[in-house]
Amino acid sequence: MESMINHTLLCLLLLLSFSTLPFPWSSSSQPSSPSPSPSPSSSSVYNYFLQCLKNQTNEQEDSISTILFSPTNTDFSSILDAYIRNQRFTSPTTQKPLLIITPTAKPHIPAAVVCSKSINLQIKIRSGGHDYEGLSYISDRPFIILDMFNLRQVSVDIPSQTAYAEAGATLGELYYGIWNNSKVHGFPAGMCPTVGVGGHVSGGGYGNMLRKYGLSVDHVIDAEIVDVNGRILDRKSMGEDLFWAIRGGGGASFGVVVSFTVNLVAVPETVTEFRIERFLTDNATDLVHKWQTVMQDIDDDLFIRLILQPVTDKTKNGSLTIRVTFRSLFLGNSDRLVSVMSSAFPELGVNKSDCQEMGWAESVLFWSCYDNGTPVDVLLNRTYDLGYLKRKSDYVQDPISKEGLELLWQKLIELGKPGLVFNSYGGKMNQIPASSTAFPHRAGNLYKIQYSTTWHIAGEAAESEYLGKIRELYSFMTPYVSKNPRGAFLNYRDLDIGVNRNGTYEEGKVYGEKYFLGNFDRLVKVKIMIDPDNFFRNEQSIPILDSKRKEQEWEQKETDMVK
Repeated sequence: MESMINHTLLCLLLLLSFSTLPFPWSSSSQPSSPSPSPSPSSSSVYNYFLQCLKNQTNEQEDSISTILFSPTNTDFSSILDAYIRNQRFTSPTTQKPLLIITPTAKPHIPAAVVCSKSINLQIKIRSGGHDYEGLSYISDRPFIILDMFNLRQVSVDIPSQTAYAEAGATLGELYYGIWNNSKVHGFPAGMCPTVGVGGHVSGGGYGNMLRKYGLSVDHVIDAEIVDVNGRILDRKSMGEDLFWAIRGGGGASFGVVVSFTVNLVAVPETVTEFRIERFLTDNATDLVHKWQTVMQDIDDDLFIRLILQPVTDKTKNGSLTIRVTFRSLFLGNSDRLVSVMSSAFPELGVNKSDCQEMGWAESVLFWSCYDNGTPVDVLLNRTYDLGYLKRKSDYVQDPISKEGLELLWQKLIELGKPGLVFNSYGGKMNQIPASSTAFPHRAGNLYKIQYSTTWHIAGEAAESEYLGKIRELYSFMTPYVSKNPRGAFLNYRDLDIGVNRNGTYEEGKVYGEKYFLGNFDRLVKVKIMIDPDNFFRNEQSIPILDSKRKEQEWEQKETDMVK
């Protein structure tokens, strides 16, 4: 009884302290004040969660204490920094969480949600930490991190051709699990092995088998998510609307994604890669121009990415030129790849000597710049080389003319720093309706652009220079990319395209329609149903409607149901 009274008093004290804090993304908040907000002490937050999680899980205090890390804990910094993948957010001035919770069992997740919600403390959810803008581990308001890295179970069932992966598993761990069970199965997802499954899949899951098999979300058959009420829901209990939303709409707007169950895809025992460099003096302009259209209808087994970079021209005393790198994945052997390229794209001049054959799992390592022959268990490595970075995205729907490409080369040489990655579409992506999942960027796109700049010099001056140049390049590309709206890829997170500081539909619509096109309003409707008070929120989360709009929305829904 005494412990219950003490816990109740502690809750009341914390509620009183938190009640003075503005939470800018809650549904009832006012615009944030320019002055710093008072913050509760990390010790009071730690004590509250220690007691609250104990009560919610019925575990002993000693057990709960092993998953809680306050700033006074000697392991706090190493836990926080372990999954920060952008050095821009390692500055001493970057606001740190009041607490990191590292669940080791599923019941810890709903307990953390319930405890956070009871004091309206913002919760950030981190699976792999590859969010380019750090939204899974930074905030300008008091917050905690729910760090999922301990929940990394992967199980593969070859008879049913399915795999189960918890949100904290990496793509590398998923790929390794598949490879360890079969050399003729794979999964269409990203090319970076250290990316977390939870964020990657819920944001769409883009990889180099998309022309053959589409995206990761096109193969998700079940999922587990913890909702705002602390319920662990699977596909059946969450319903098809929420299941639709977390396949491309980003899980963190709706709850805490715990796991995905996916269908595996067939891969041949031998796949083939090539990496070919061409410069402006090698007819690179003509090759890029041809690539833009040939990839729409070329063999679906083939994916070719272009990497465009300003580099030193060794023939002209140190001046800059453009290097275009053609990188492929072909689901077949080198003889067939050479035949395909000779027929559809002979101008690139691919010969068998350009090709390397390997297994599908080894190809993941090749795309991660490991040497051919590197042991596959490297996929289990979770370390990542840090740099200061910025990324942006676009979609191209009409080929850029040769004249436009020449102007682009001039701009890249003028800026000297950012590079571009062109990722081919076509194939299966043209066959899947935009509304089948929350990810909308399907037919009608020739390719996706990633803008990329990375630097290794600390300080505001360097950051200002590099950010300024990538933004200038993005502005330059305006005439050549999609319009009304200018599309963007959620997993290439970019705060430049809009931030929701007050939780309003109007602010959310600015970036939401770029990420989700015509699917945005449906995502808002799901958000209202699953999280009407906007507890799960971040700077680019799905917003809710204001009370008047919400009432109108529900009235319309009731009318539609009657019809």
